[in-house]
Amino acid sequence: MDGNLTLHLANFSTLFVCMVLKFPQIFALMRARATAGVSLNSLLLELLGFIVFMSYQMFYDYPPVTYLEYPILIAQDVIVLLLILHYNRNMKHSLIYAALFVGGWQLLTVQKWVIDLAMSLCTFISAGSKLAQLQCLWRSKDSGQVSALTWALATYTCLARIFTTIITTGDAQVLIRFVVMSILNMWVTVTVIYYKPHAVKQD
Repeated sequence: MDGNLTLHLANFSTLFVCMVLKFPQIFALMRARATAGVSLNSLLLELLGFIVFMSYQMFYDYPPVTYLEYPILIAQDVIVLLLILHYNRNMKHSLIYAALFVGGWQLLTVQKWVIDLAMSLCTFISAGSKLAQLQCLWRSKDSGQVSALTWALATYTCLARIFTTIITTGDAQVLIRFVVMSILNMWVTVTVIYYKPHAVKQD
């Protein structure tokens, strides 16, 4: 009974956190009207990783509660993407990105081997997203408008998903992904915090 209660708490706390996960980042961008320190490549890779991961879970009929946050995260990432394109005056690219993501989403579930291959690459795609953000921070040495709170919340959701995956599906690919994402999210969080004083001093 206690185990079930802990599982429910982990599932619903993850869902709740994900409902507001990107809000600090969205508000930071809207407040500054600038995208300093935010990596577009990181966001695009993250979106791709989310789409692949959610498609895999749906394809194999995993319990919806184990991936219910992903439509919410995708919607929030799209808002962040539009803000970045808007403030960088690149809104014309939004239609290209939309066509690529929607087309790719449809192709993922055409054949079983396609979704299995995509999932096997998903950890590398998602890891690439975090490394692209880290590279952007290392290059600029300025965390600018990057929200440490968003990355800290992302770390929590990945840690919670390690627990729920072990209890529910035990899928090794999914588990490895969450372990790697937890480590990289923590790394980005620490890096954002480290460079924040530099950003303040430059203002």
